[in-house]
Amino acid sequence: MSRHIGIVGCSAEGAALCYRTICLEAEPLMGKHAHPEVSLHTISLAQYMKHISPNADWPKVAEMMLQSAAALKRAGADFLICPDNTIHRAMPYVLPRSPLPWLHIAEEVGREAQRRGFQKLGITGTKFLVSGPVYSDKLDQLSIGYLRPTADQQERINDIIFDELVRGQRSSESLLYFQQVIEGFKSLGCDAVVLGCTELPLLVGDEETALSTLDSTRILARAALRHALQ
Repeated sequence: MSRHIGIVGCSAEGAALCYRTICLEAEPLMGKHAHPEVSLHTISLAQYMKHISPNADWPKVAEMMLQSAAALKRAGADFLICPDNTIHRAMPYVLPRSPLPWLHIAEEVGREAQRRGFQKLGITGTKFLVSGPVYSDKLDQLSIGYLRPTADQQERINDIIFDELVRGQRSSESLLYFQQVIEGFKSLGCDAVVLGCTELPLLVGDEETALSTLDSTRILARAALRHALQ
């Protein structure tokens, strides 16, 4: 018997990629067409954004995540994941009241970076994520160095995410800009880049960058799959 995975969604693209990864990568481990039981609960991105932009209210974001957590517990989930890096900033308000345990996306990315021997990471994602402690706290605990984009780069990447990627759109102009950001990380000594927005894998992958990528969406999905099958 495998554990029942509960997915707390935020954006459609990130949640869908996480779900697909779990289902498709389970088959070699469990047999033809097999995967653990998975439930997904998503409050709309618009509702989340009311409490994130322009002035973030993380306790209110946490309340929404806890609504999903409660729904997933009722659905029978054994543990939870959230394929959205940004709203992990609300985790300090979520975990003490959560009805179920969680896997933390930045912790799983940090462990993967450590496993692969990376020493210094470039962190990308929304401006709400990269300006905060979600990754810095976890990477500091693992003694892994990191760099953040400049303030201007944070704004531009944020626009790419919310104007294009959450809608499943991918432009060559945005890809070129993101490649330039990664080139800058490489010139400053980074040996990998965190795709710290769960939609960023839709824009860029290892074959299109100057650095190895740490795909937070798929890393979290694989960690959930391992946990479900333990």
